[in-house]
Amino acid sequence: MYAVVGTVDIEAGRGDEAEKLLNEFTIPGVKAQPGFVRGVWMRSSDQSNGRGIMLFDTEENATAAVAAAEQGPPPGAPVKMRTVEMFEVLGEA
Repeated sequence: MYAVVGTVDIEAGRGDEAEKLLNEFTIPGVKAQPGFVRGVWMRSSDQSNGRGIMLFDTEENATAAVAAAEQGPPPGAPVKMRTVEMFEVLGEA
C-alpha cells in the first residue's frame, strides 16, 4: 500500500470556505481515483494549514494521485498546495 501526503496553506479568514472545498471537491475527487483505499484530512488549530493522508492500493495509483494533486486546487480557492509526497506504507496499527 502507498500513502499520498499533501499539505496546503489556508488563506486567513477563509477556513469555512476551505472546509467546504474539501468536502464538496477534494474528497469526492480523491475517492473517485483508481485504487483509493481511505483518507484522513486534518486542519491545524489556528486554521492556517491542512494536511491529508490518502492510501492507495498500488504505487502506480498513488503516483497518479500525486500527479492529480500537483495540479492544485481550482483558481480562486482558499487553499494553496504546499507539498505532496508519496510514501510506501510499512505498517499500520
